[in-house]
Amino acid sequence: MVEVICDTSFLIHLATRRILNIDSLGSEIGQISFVVPDVVRNELFELQKNPSKYQDATDTLDYIKNFKTIKIIGTFADKELVNYISKNKSIIATMDKDLKNQIKNYGRSILSVSKNRIILEA
Repeated sequence: MVEVICDTSFLIHLATRRILNIDSLGSEIGQISFVVPDVVRNELFELQKNPSKYQDATDTLDYIKNFKTIKIIGTFADKELVNYISKNKSIIATMDKDLKNQIKNYGRSILSVSKNRIILEA
């Protein structure tokens, strides 16, 4: 089982949109487990304070309530995730183009969503 570290944008997408291949990920990509860094959970709580983002943030927090959390802390999730992968081999799940580019610079893999399907980018 490979743990995939999720950022805020990916989790919101996962929680609020229909993902066509969510049930067949094991056969398409391999056995994965989504994990949530503390810094991402904290970002979602902050997003709840914004009236235009409240519902998505609340739905996402409810969706991830049983996901494993990992201790990656800080004030800005993207910066902390890049710092983490610079020292650890990990797969990051994100929708953020800038973050994807930074992760690729470290030679790490990325999970993303394209055409309502989860894809693995090398």
